[in-house]
Amino acid sequence: MHTASHHAAATRSTPGRRTTVLAAALGNGLEFFDFTVYSFFASIIGKLFFPAGDELASLMMSLATFGVGFVMRPLGGVAIGAYADRAGRKPALLLTVSLMALGTGLIGLAPSYAQIGMAAPALIVFGRLLQGFSAGGEVGAATTLLMEAGSVGRRGLLVSWQMASQGGAALAGALIAVLLSKSLTHEQLLAWGWRVPFLIGLAIGPLGFYLRRRLDESLPAAHAAANAQPAPRTRLPLRQIAAGTLLVIGGTATMYTIVFFLPAFLSLTLGMPTATASLSGCAAGIVLLIGSPFAGKLADRIPRRKPLIGVASCVSLALVFPAFRAIAAWPAVGTVLLAVIVLIGFMTLTSPAGFLMILEALHPQVRATSLGIIYALGVTLFGGFAQLAVGALWRATGSFYAPAWYVSGCGLVSLVGLALFKEGAVETAR
Repeated sequence: MHTASHHAAATRSTPGRRTTVLAAALGNGLEFFDFTVYSFFASIIGKLFFPAGDELASLMMSLATFGVGFVMRPLGGVAIGAYADRAGRKPALLLTVSLMALGTGLIGLAPSYAQIGMAAPALIVFGRLLQGFSAGGEVGAATTLLMEAGSVGRRGLLVSWQMASQGGAALAGALIAVLLSKSLTHEQLLAWGWRVPFLIGLAIGPLGFYLRRRLDESLPAAHAAANAQPAPRTRLPLRQIAAGTLLVIGGTATMYTIVFFLPAFLSLTLGMPTATASLSGCAAGIVLLIGSPFAGKLADRIPRRKPLIGVASCVSLALVFPAFRAIAAWPAVGTVLLAVIVLIGFMTLTSPAGFLMILEALHPQVRATSLGIIYALGVTLFGGFAQLAVGALWRATGSFYAPAWYVSGCGLVSLVGLALFKEGAVETAR
């Protein structure tokens, strides 16, 4: 009797777990989808919404507007993370997907500067503010839900789908952007083509809301008990938050520098074709999409995550300068793709273990808030401003290895964070 009921429960839990994974990962995927298509069409958005004396000035204003979204992430991480810890993960995820869809819709449907004047760039900026605020809370709430929805031996695999969704969404965004660029004329892209991917993102919003409405939120026993009876609120673990922020800096710098900035940098320094941008983005997306679940399973198999993160991070650091040296010696698209695959591959190997280690060491009452702050600060300071930092370093030194110096420096900071972070579960296994 017990065996039959247990089997029935397991059978029922399989589709429920799939819904949880899809619903939780969809919002983060939508964020990276928008990130990719905005980066691809940044020059067109600059022309239509930020007209200036020259194309470079318009492009810079477009990129600066995109960066505004990163500034809102810490605020979203605190506000939505606290809401997720107080009201539950499901209400927070319904809020984030709604705000993200609204921001995406504002960008995709906004009239141009020629049509409504200064109100046009204001709509783009407001859309980015909404996207940044929602993205800041999305990762903390969604990743926490994935971790809490699984048994101890499957948490790494569930958490890994959050990173896999980033890869799949970046890949889809790059492919759609390339398809539009190849099939439409420049005039068609200016007139309406650039809006298509944003409208696709807007259409994903209701699907995400529907799936998240169906979530059966399963909180850990410790969290359920904390909410069932009056108890003093757990204070934010500031030391762990500081160490965790340092820890995520390395992966963030690698992602934003190697995937999103390197192609433009190589075009400026080596005159490589712009097609490298889409190809390297596709390669990174494939590595994240395929490699993350395997890395998650590996994280589930090892009792401690610090050694895996430390060894893989050190190997990655050792390969950064040789990768750039190879690109300088053999400046071909194939060399760039190999460098991207190797460096993003090691980042993918450490990401599920890193997130899992951080989540397990945080108390359930402040788990979503703490992770939201950690991720938002790391991405804002060292991801959103990576292009500006590397560009400034390159202009100051004239060195082709400026991106390598930035990635390596951030990687060393992450090793300090790893050493300072106190590993260990704060709740008993379920």
